[in-house]
Amino acid sequence: MFYQPGVTNHGLPHDPFKACVVPRPIGWISTQSTKGQANLAPYSQFNNLTFDPPYVMFSSNQTASGQRKDTVINAEETGHFVWNLAIWDLRQAVNITAEQFPYGVDEFERAKLTKEKATLMDVPMVKESPVKFECEYHSTLRLPGNPPMGSVDIVIGKVVAVHIDDNVLTDGILDVKKTKPIARCGYYQYAVIEDTFDMIIPSTSTSTDVNYGLVGNVESNRAKNKLNGTN
Repeated sequence: MFYQPGVTNHGLPHDPFKACVVPRPIGWISTQSTKGQANLAPYSQFNNLTFDPPYVMFSSNQTASGQRKDTVINAEETGHFVWNLAIWDLRQAVNITAEQFPYGVDEFERAKLTKEKATLMDVPMVKESPVKFECEYHSTLRLPGNPPMGSVDIVIGKVVAVHIDDNVLTDGILDVKKTKPIARCGYYQYAVIEDTFDMIIPSTSTSTDVNYGLVGNVESNRAKNKLNGTN
């Protein structure tokens, strides 16, 4: 099959685009308004951008009524947000926080989640989540969109603090067999990651420059920069 999005009809009962780009990590983002109101919502278009320093992004459509999402407003106004790892054991809570409640409704309470105070900023974290990133707001890129969703806000943040529960570490490695992160697929489908496999690029070793980026080794990257006399 072949179709041009927004130009020709794909001829299927459901749009296949999002089902093609899978699995997608879930941006379970917590924020707090300038009035102290907590907010928690999942975003299925989320990812990391780089590792030294680490940056993440999440993409947020407007509401059907043309309003910008609370998460975006809070992140921009306060300069902070937190990413919480969405896991199998918390899947129902993640789904509850996806509901579009009126502004000011506390999704932590609706999903029966425990608030945990962040270390560097005044933003609540999901205590039950084993991995959290405290993020400083960097910028918003607005992409034009079609009604009724309208413009799309791509929010970028710098990760300034990382929380990892010791119970999900195995031999110094974050163990997905223990965290069981969930990911967004197409339609109403999700996936759970319970296993992994390793591959090393042919003709390289784990000590080569290219692998600093592949594994996100900040120490090796900075040691190489120091050796080369760069900043």
